[in-house]
Amino acid sequence: MTASPPPPAGTPSLPPPPAGTPSIPPPPAGAPSLPPAPLPPTTAATPPPAPSATAATAAPAAAPAVPRIPVAPFPATTPAAPAPRTPPPSPAAIPVPPVPTAPSLPAPSLTSAAPAPAASPRAVPRVPAPPPPVIAVPPPPAAAAPSPPAPRLPGPPSPARTARARRTGAVPGLRHRPAVPADPAKVAAVDHRLEEWARGLDLFPEEWTGDFAGFQFGRAVVLQHPGAADFERLVVAGKLLLAENLVDDCYCEDRGGSPRGLGGRLIMAQSAIDPYHGTPELEERWRCGMQADGPLRSYHWAMKDYAVFATPSQSDRFVHDIARLHLGYLAEAAWTETRHVPRVWEYLVMRQFNNFRPCLSIVDAVDGYELPEPVYARPEIQRVTALACNATTIVNDLYSFTKELANDPTHLNLPQVIAANEQCGLKAAYLKAVEIHNQIMEAFENEAAALSAASPLVERYARSLAAWVSGNHEWHATNTHRYHLPDYW
Repeated sequence: MTASPPPPAGTPSLPPPPAGTPSIPPPPAGAPSLPPAPLPPTTAATPPPAPSATAATAAPAAAPAVPRIPVAPFPATTPAAPAPRTPPPSPAAIPVPPVPTAPSLPAPSLTSAAPAPAASPRAVPRVPAPPPPVIAVPPPPAAAAPSPPAPRLPGPPSPARTARARRTGAVPGLRHRPAVPADPAKVAAVDHRLEEWARGLDLFPEEWTGDFAGFQFGRAVVLQHPGAADFERLVVAGKLLLAENLVDDCYCEDRGGSPRGLGGRLIMAQSAIDPYHGTPELEERWRCGMQADGPLRSYHWAMKDYAVFATPSQSDRFVHDIARLHLGYLAEAAWTETRHVPRVWEYLVMRQFNNFRPCLSIVDAVDGYELPEPVYARPEIQRVTALACNATTIVNDLYSFTKELANDPTHLNLPQVIAANEQCGLKAAYLKAVEIHNQIMEAFENEAAALSAASPLVERYARSLAAWVSGNHEWHATNTHRYHLPDYW
């Protein structure tokens, strides 16, 4: 490279650049140098005194004026030919790294690397491209030992579970006694009679036939009444059970039922089994009104068939227990309308009315005897009857838990109410409901045994109650069309 000539005499010297100012590298080798432009004559300026060490730290009182140096324009020249450029390296010489998501820097190695030497400012050497950035990828987990399954958290069962995965059978830990096995021939015969009766009265449309068969009314009453005096009494028990479920479904819940206006519908249903008494003309209109729909027809004609073999006292007992059932329906409907979540004891009070008591009210009539009204009305007999009804009603809450959650997650049942009141998961609440059932069931068995020791007739009645409770549990535990258990065990 040719050295530049010294500046002409008289050219003022420029102050040195401040420390840290990057120096401008000389042009690359082979680049043509431009002749310096001649500067116009200027008057000599007195150079400023060099700053002392003291002045470097303290501001001067008055800084000397630095003369402004006019910059002479470059002379007009013809454009110079462009400098020859070094051809770029071939793609094989400089590999192109992939575009990283992070800044394009090579990943640091585990050991410290020495810094790369600085390139010479006088030449542009061919620098090899940096290697592609290394993205640290964690090693795959060892396949020797598979990780254990995550613990299942308490919560509602998934309604999306397939039928194959559904758990059936008895609720683990639930206190119950084995039922007398149902005779399949008797079950089929009862079902056939009930289907004929329902079709003759046009109780439900044809599309409900599948649900009618899935309910297994015949199997239910054969399990619940193993001591039935005759076949006709079993059929009538089935008619009453069918009528009660038809009123519940059509007036209260599944088949178009609603809390709104429920009281008006239920008072007409109660009248279907508790006749209106008035003038002949109005009584005739009442009889016509009781044929208005399937629920009313089923109540009306089932009650007539029951009264054929039941005593007036037993018939009146059933009428009053149906009124209790309807009162429980109204309480549950009121809570649904107001979105009220009752306390646990309040819910169980409602379920003492809205429960299976009408079904247990007929056990002595179906078995062919009567527990006299004065005995039936005694407080201790009423208590064991209520304990049996409450225990078997909680069984219904436990077995219908997943079905109700799938249909309506806000539907009241004992596990839901416990979870809301105790601020716990549904699994813990469900297991608590099992404990409550077991305590009530134990109280029924103990107190019924004590009462049975004093009277053979009371003992027979207690056995009829216990048989109905056992049969009802067996029907729930084995009716896979309607019920399956949550996956809590």
